[in-house]
Amino acid sequence: MKKIFLLLFSFSCITVTFAQQETSALETARTYMRAADWDNAILVLNRALQQDPKNIDLQKDLVMAYYYKRDYTRALEKIQPMLDDNNADEVVYQLGGNVYKALEEVKEADKMYKKALKKFPKSGPLYSEYGELLWEKKDYDAIKIWEKGIEAAPSFPGNYYNAALFYYYTKDKVWTLLYGEIFVNMEYLTDRATEMKKLLLTTYKEKLYNDLETKTKGKSSEFANAVLQTFNKQGSLVNKGINTETLNMVRTRFILDWFKTYAAKYPYRLFDYQQQLIKAGLFEAYNQWLFGAVENLSAFDQWTKTNAETYTKFTEFQKGRVFKMPAGQHYNEL
Repeated sequence: MKKIFLLLFSFSCITVTFAQQETSALETARTYMRAADWDNAILVLNRALQQDPKNIDLQKDLVMAYYYKRDYTRALEKIQPMLDDNNADEVVYQLGGNVYKALEEVKEADKMYKKALKKFPKSGPLYSEYGELLWEKKDYDAIKIWEKGIEAAPSFPGNYYNAALFYYYTKDKVWTLLYGEIFVNMEYLTDRATEMKKLLLTTYKEKLYNDLETKTKGKSSEFANAVLQTFNKQGSLVNKGINTETLNMVRTRFILDWFKTYAAKYPYRLFDYQQQLIKAGLFEAYNQWLFGAVENLSAFDQWTKTNAETYTKFTEFQKGRVFKMPAGQHYNEL
């Protein structure tokens, strides 16, 4: 009995040692990668894999190191066995897609994404990246993939971002505004968020109230036209142009009218959030945050100084919540 105990104790010590070595190797390699020292990261990972050749985390990081080093041939050599493994997870497929795209092996990437989405039909990142692959080869079916991603994974931001950009370059007026604002609320601290805020302001100025009577076509038209009609009621407010102040008035009245007419038929988290901000007295601060800085930074800074208490209350409120779109509120099926 004593011998069995000693054997089990020795085995547990070995297991802990290997786990510690793996963690140490990963941390060391990632420190090198953060410093863009790809060669040392690769060295550390390869030596760790000699001790633990089936360790998936070490393998993933090695592929990333080769990818960032732009040694795509070696990255492909390492990722292919992982893609062939039935236990491959979403990250493995994402890495594979990046490597295939870097090598411009579009057909292989296309085949891989289709396989991956059959296995992970609710993966927001895979839909987003597959759509990007199609968009790069000028296949406009990309929007169908992003829309599927929005429906399948409504709280993943990347598909909203891509779809908003796509719709901006069409005659659409609604979906750029809705998807763009949803994206900014999900990912508001990135450069992409600033880019999207500029696009939203431009869309309000250039598209929404120019030929507003034009109706959208297709399966999404009932919801989209309800949005257009509700915005149309506020048309008199923009006779002298559109800026952050007028957008605050337009969007406030939009929400008031929407909840009188369409909210019961079309529940929509973005509009619920806007109504919540109106009731809390924070909607003007929200609109300043959304449009003010990209329209006129000095005017925005002055507004925040004049309204410091309100703006601080809004930013604290924003930090204390995570914006998510629920399932069942996808009204743009193509």
